[in-house]
Amino acid sequence: MTTAISLEQLRAIRRPPVARILDLVRVDEDTFEGSAHTGSPRMYGGQALGQALVAAGSTVAPDRPVHSLHGHFLQPGRTDIPVTYRVERLRDGGSFTTRHVRGLQDGRTIFSATVSFQRAETGLEHQEPASTAAVAPELLPPIEDSLSAAELSEAGWLVPLLSNIGVDFRFPEEYPRLANRRGEARPPRQRAWIRTVEPLEAEPLTQAAGFAYCSDLFLISSTLPPHARHIETPGLQLASLDHTVWFHAPFRADDWHLYEQRGTWMGGGRGLAHGHLFDRRGTLIASTTQEGLLRFRD
Repeated sequence: MTTAISLEQLRAIRRPPVARILDLVRVDEDTFEGSAHTGSPRMYGGQALGQALVAAGSTVAPDRPVHSLHGHFLQPGRTDIPVTYRVERLRDGGSFTTRHVRGLQDGRTIFSATVSFQRAETGLEHQEPASTAAVAPELLPPIEDSLSAAELSEAGWLVPLLSNIGVDFRFPEEYPRLANRRGEARPPRQRAWIRTVEPLEAEPLTQAAGFAYCSDLFLISSTLPPHARHIETPGLQLASLDHTVWFHAPFRADDWHLYEQRGTWMGGGRGLAHGHLFDRRGTLIASTTQEGLLRFRD
């Protein structure tokens, strides 16, 4: 079921402040509390990823930046109560530091993550290049300004995307979700320029957490285009199961970066997607992987 909404209404939507979402309250040395600042009853997965990274990184020396985050979504999170993050100090080695983080609500563990940090080192280097050049984000319209009259008349699905997730995004090609809504199949690939909607503190941990927050956006949906389905398809049960981010180089999550996503597999009611984040020069900045539940019920 779709809801009619005007272009003016879409343009007027205020997105949640990522900086406030990542600003945790320190309860004690290894315990932190984070809130949502959104109107959605269900917590966006990127919130848990970003907040868990801030919690873990707050127990690590600043000369050891994060290099990987492996998260598991165990139960749906709510936005009407805070999440408590408890950090376990697993290892403080000569090169690597490892932390385990549990996110709890009402005594339930809703999220679990292992986060690894590494002191700066040099070594051999190579990377996979971006697929093709993309039009600069400044030359692309916001999605609400790119919709046709017919698409705009059925754009109610866009409201929670804009109002509950603090990510600015621009598509260099048609967003496959629009073709899928027309009943058309597409390859399991999609790209978007992304950034947080407002500037973040320059501190590297905050910027890394900013991308962890952004990294959940769209990713698992890249498995659906070959099937001419989208996440509002009636009967679809969708939930993230686990999510990994590898950080390859320092960067600012509040600057534009190109996020390439591929849905590499679907079966057994699950889908697997991979993402690569590139800066404007084509440098690979971060990589992601996510598996999600994509179960269709009659």
